[in-house]
Amino acid sequence: MNWRKVKFYLNLHWIKLILLIIIVATIITTILIISSGLRAWKESESYLRQTQLASMPLQMFMWMVMGLIQGVITTWLFYWLIYKKGASSFSHTNKKSIAGEKIGITWNDVIGMDEAKQEAFEVVNLIKDRAALHQIGGKILKGLLMLGPPGCGKTYLAKAIATEAKLPFIAMSGSEFVEMFVGVGAGRIRSLFKRAHHLAELEGGCLIFIDELDALGAARGQERGGGGQTEHNQTLNQLLVEMDGLKEKDLNIVIIGATNAPENFLDPALLRPGRFDRKIYVDKPNLEDRQRLFEYYLRNVKYDASIVKIDRLARICVGHSPADIANIVREAALIAVRNKKQVITNKEIDDARERIALGIKRRFKYGAEEKLQTAYHEAGHALITYLLVPKKDVFKVTITPRGHTGGATWVPEREEILIENKNQLLDEIKISLGSYAAEKLKLGFTTAGVGMDFNSAFSTAHKMVWRLGMGKSEFIGDFRAVDNKYISEETKARLDNDVQEILQTCLKEIEDVLRKHDALLERVARALVEKEELNYDEIEAIFKEFGKSRTQHEVKIAPPETLIINNPPSSS
Repeated sequence: MNWRKVKFYLNLHWIKLILLIIIVATIITTILIISSGLRAWKESESYLRQTQLASMPLQMFMWMVMGLIQGVITTWLFYWLIYKKGASSFSHTNKKSIAGEKIGITWNDVIGMDEAKQEAFEVVNLIKDRAALHQIGGKILKGLLMLGPPGCGKTYLAKAIATEAKLPFIAMSGSEFVEMFVGVGAGRIRSLFKRAHHLAELEGGCLIFIDELDALGAARGQERGGGGQTEHNQTLNQLLVEMDGLKEKDLNIVIIGATNAPENFLDPALLRPGRFDRKIYVDKPNLEDRQRLFEYYLRNVKYDASIVKIDRLARICVGHSPADIANIVREAALIAVRNKKQVITNKEIDDARERIALGIKRRFKYGAEEKLQTAYHEAGHALITYLLVPKKDVFKVTITPRGHTGGATWVPEREEILIENKNQLLDEIKISLGSYAAEKLKLGFTTAGVGMDFNSAFSTAHKMVWRLGMGKSEFIGDFRAVDNKYISEETKARLDNDVQEILQTCLKEIEDVLRKHDALLERVARALVEKEELNYDEIEAIFKEFGKSRTQHEVKIAPPETLIINNPPSSS
């Protein structure tokens, strides 16, 4: 017999056992009283028996009514006090644990993210092989923090860790600890870890997964009224104590947190060693990973393998997360069913990408004048992207209203970019201002459609000058890091002038390009008026009519005499 399990269940169910003993004792006592009463009844006189029998129906009816009322009230009170924990039920969590083996997600099911998987694999080995760790005097990890954009597989990776570790797995969201009542969140933290302690004693360990950790682990602050900040601070303090504080036992409990928020958004005390010891960065997939993801998701649907080339799909889906890729395949299957096709082809996949990226087409008919205005607007975007920004593809141009826009020019990246340089930021500004310059050149006036483009261009130029030191005045520093009152008016004016200088320089270059290629701009706009949409092949054909083709972008390098070379000191 496993006495540890017996002790565990006695600690867990002792109240129920006491209630069971009380009920059994009550039943036995009732039987004894009834048998004693029957014996006395037989020995009593006949007149007394008749009197008692005459009044018995009314008494029994009253007993039944009162007993029913009392029974309902008592049962509800016992249920509320014992199972719902009475008034303290607000601060308890009833999350069920799942055995790791039952989750059923192995390392082979986690596609891509090889670096993150390697880190997670080491963590699982540390959890499983505690004896070797203790032999050299080491301690088990307390926490594992997964950071990265949404849809990249953080939750999926946590499930794989639980499956491979074969330990009980409790999953919760950070928002489940947030309530309007002060003290509730801290109580739920205590309840969660109490359950985890029981499971760790019984099974040898437990994994707690907290998704959207930023809802719980944001940096603590001063109360500004209403009690909300106090509640957040208390909840976070309780989590910090449970993870690494004054406790009776040091059990094999590992907390896995996942968040899309930046690391500096979380409280510093939560990130220190002894709490979240390891950080795993789960980023968007690269070219090879995207290819494996398409192979994985297309395996579950019927597609024409002779037409649909997976390597092409991986190349054109730069910047897509695993969730985006799964959504594309799922949407393509729906479009194929809607079009009554038996298999998925390139057309369904392209339509799915458009639907996700650009939105659903709206039933709106332009007037002739407004249609021409929109055509010049989108043609300006397309022309500038094609001629000046070769690192982006002009995949589609449409003047059909989609989503919240009246038209769209879809220009996805050709390759991954981790850190943008000055030329790439200027390219973004030029693409945004292409619509304004085209409208001004061809119509003699501009429309309200340039509002979002101005917003994008100005934000980029402002960031270049105020944060990245890319202005003409060569001011160095991040001027957004301090309050505006600490920056002189003269400095602000010069920074703002630098922003306008960038915008005006880009605009002048764009206007020169559009004037030089006026016939090409007119050709693209007229094709849009006629067809309303131009796909990649149609756009390429129009530009080839004018002898234009894409050239690879060259990185501008300063001449040798302007390069700063840090020579080592002479040994002489």
